[in-house]
Amino acid sequence: MWAWGLAERAIAGLLGPAGANGGRWNTAVAVGVTAAAGIALVAIVVSSRRGGIKSPWRRRRKRALGPKEWRSLFTPEGKFYDGGVKLLKRVRNGGVEPSIRAEVWPFLLGVYSLNSSEAEREAIKAHNRKGYMLLRKHCLRKNNEESKRSINRKESISSGKVKESVTSVGSEEPEKVSVDDHITSEEENPCVISEQEMQDKTGKAIPENQADESLCSSSSRDEDESQKSDVTHVEASRDDVASVDQSSVEDEEESMPLPKYSNAGGNIEAETKLSKDARPVKSARTVEDFETWQRIIRLDAVRANNEWVSYSPSQAAVTREKAIDSASAVCLKDYDHLEAHRIHHASRLVAILEAYATYDPEIGYCQGMSDLLAPLIAVLEEDDEAFWCFAGFMRKARHNFRLDEVGIRRQLNMVSKIIKTKDFHLYRHLEMLEAADCFFVYRMVVVMFRRELTFEQTLSLWEVMWADQAARRAGIARSSWGKLRLGAPPTDDLLLYAIAASVLEKRKLIIESYSSMDEIIRDCNSMAGQLDIWKLLDDAHDLVVTVQDRIE
Repeated sequence: MWAWGLAERAIAGLLGPAGANGGRWNTAVAVGVTAAAGIALVAIVVSSRRGGIKSPWRRRRKRALGPKEWRSLFTPEGKFYDGGVKLLKRVRNGGVEPSIRAEVWPFLLGVYSLNSSEAEREAIKAHNRKGYMLLRKHCLRKNNEESKRSINRKESISSGKVKESVTSVGSEEPEKVSVDDHITSEEENPCVISEQEMQDKTGKAIPENQADESLCSSSSRDEDESQKSDVTHVEASRDDVASVDQSSVEDEEESMPLPKYSNAGGNIEAETKLSKDARPVKSARTVEDFETWQRIIRLDAVRANNEWVSYSPSQAAVTREKAIDSASAVCLKDYDHLEAHRIHHASRLVAILEAYATYDPEIGYCQGMSDLLAPLIAVLEEDDEAFWCFAGFMRKARHNFRLDEVGIRRQLNMVSKIIKTKDFHLYRHLEMLEAADCFFVYRMVVVMFRRELTFEQTLSLWEVMWADQAARRAGIARSSWGKLRLGAPPTDDLLLYAIAASVLEKRKLIIESYSSMDEIIRDCNSMAGQLDIWKLLDDAHDLVVTVQDRIE
């Protein structure tokens, strides 16, 4: 209206009273209308530019970070020229080409510092490898304990002494023993594999229990393993453990404690070097919990799909003989119905998830964690590297799997706040449906859109999310991103903004067609393959810009 008023005053001042000249007045009115429209258009454009920032992800569709540009980011000493800022900018804008994902992801997931040199990363890699081997050794011992207990139970059943065997099986320790205590005292447990059995494969083989043919055996393969010195896949895990002689194991354990999750972040650290707040998290979990985790891990592993096959041709081409060896190394059974590559994939899932349950006994294993690990092992072919990248991923995601669900409730509450702030009308409708707590996006939060997106879309979303989190860890301030013209500042909760954006996209359908939360849940659970990941990121970015400061 102010534009019309301005035009009329200008015309009146120039032409005098209306009616003096009809032709001139009509012409003036036409000019005034055109001028007013032009002014209004300028005002709208200016207002639009003030209210939004160009989304950086729109540029992503042109080019992802490629091998040549990746190599150009490093100095001759293997350090990033700018502390990794350009790396995070490029990943945030465009993702990563598949051929270099295995090199880039350890930086995004905090395995390597953005300020590390090549020599420092090699040292970290060797240290992490030893830590993973220690975790796998403990898992193998527990597998043998469970196998021996199973044999004892069978023998007791056959002799009619079930009751007595249940109370005396394993050791004379109390029935409820914590995982932490079990780890530190397992050398005193008569069911634990002795160090004598963990000899070099060129010496005596690990003894097999003759009482039960289904008991896990070492299945060593001298010809194959003599050609490799590094830990690669789970079929090598048992032989690698066996290749460590007694003296080297003792020396290693004296200098390096069993790795455990700590609040500090980063890589393996000796407990004596950690601050009080960053010490490994103590757990009240029992040995029985670990055995339960093992059973669930195996069930989930053999049910894993094969979406990853086209992204890892070398793993897809594994022979059945090699796949069966990898299954034997982790005591995996009930896989006869699977193809060779799926057996191999399932074995790797078991090895790494068991190791993580030992590393972080407070969380252990919950269904859904295999969904997060599967894409990582499709890209990372070394089990030790995949494990530490998964541990870095879980530093944020572990809160999704807490028994008290505190982390899940916080995230659902944040999604609810985003929707309420952005679209109060939709929020009021959700309240009427008793769905304002946003429980209908529970699965999206837990497995981070894994089941709603295709495999490639999942990797793209996660890479952008990891780049945001890496920027936050590195302390890159909003002003730094502004100078790089990246638009929205990095956030630890980009996933939640994307989830809220997917709900807001369906606002009309929800308001006009749905009369219960069950209907919304069914819709959310059936959207697999229907989302445009880059539009979703655009919308999530817009929400970060317009809503973040009002809800945090």
